[in-house]
Amino acid sequence: MSKIKLADISTTAPKKLDKEKVKDLTNQIREELDELQNLLYAEHKHAVLIVLQGMDASGKDGAIRSVMSTMNPEGVDVRAFKVPTELELDHDFLWRVHQHVPPKGMIMVFNRSHYEDVLVQRVHKWVDEKTAGKRMSAINDFERLLTVHGNTTILKFYLHVSPEEQATRLQERTTNPKKMWKYNKGDLIEAKLWKKYRKAYEDVFEHCDEVPWIIVPADDNWYKEYVVAKTLRDTLLSLKMKYPKLDD
Repeated sequence: MSKIKLADISTTAPKKLDKEKVKDLTNQIREELDELQNLLYAEHKHAVLIVLQGMDASGKDGAIRSVMSTMNPEGVDVRAFKVPTELELDHDFLWRVHQHVPPKGMIMVFNRSHYEDVLVQRVHKWVDEKTAGKRMSAINDFERLLTVHGNTTILKFYLHVSPEEQATRLQERTTNPKKMWKYNKGDLIEAKLWKKYRKAYEDVFEHCDEVPWIIVPADDNWYKEYVVAKTLRDTLLSLKMKYPKLDD
């Protein structure tokens, strides 16, 4: 595939779209997801792994809350990958991730993921380029293992937010009482590394693309939620699932 250049991709919804109509469509899709997730759980043949990546304040939490809101909690799980613990650092970088991949019948959402180890660590130069290259190769093997041998469908989303919108959202965390709990002074430091993160992401898109990346304009939350929900709905439909019949 041609190399993805984030600077060439809009962070906003297409201007021709009607916001209210798209929000209505998203509501309809959520209702469909309720039934499809139940079917996935009942058939117990497939698993779905959703990977959400993006800069701080790109809307990962909001996407999870919106898209998964109608589903049965028994069939959905979410795992956030933050700073590794001492135990996790004593193992290979994929150890902490592999134990959380979804079993058959489940949808698992990774809020950040195994890609943090070739993004954050690379930007801060905690690993050298040779190590980063080996890790990206290992990630390809890992995702191939899940898809080929684990009957797992992987959806990888990059929530593409602009620096201006990110700054606005980070500022809200200092003024909006409902968002102050999200404030982390480290986010402001990371925001200053925007260009380095963009380069690291573009490298990941190029070298870890056996499972294709979906670049989601994320400045408009209503559009971001629509894209994620529609992609998940269409993916579940493509599995051609059926409810199990009663055994004789």
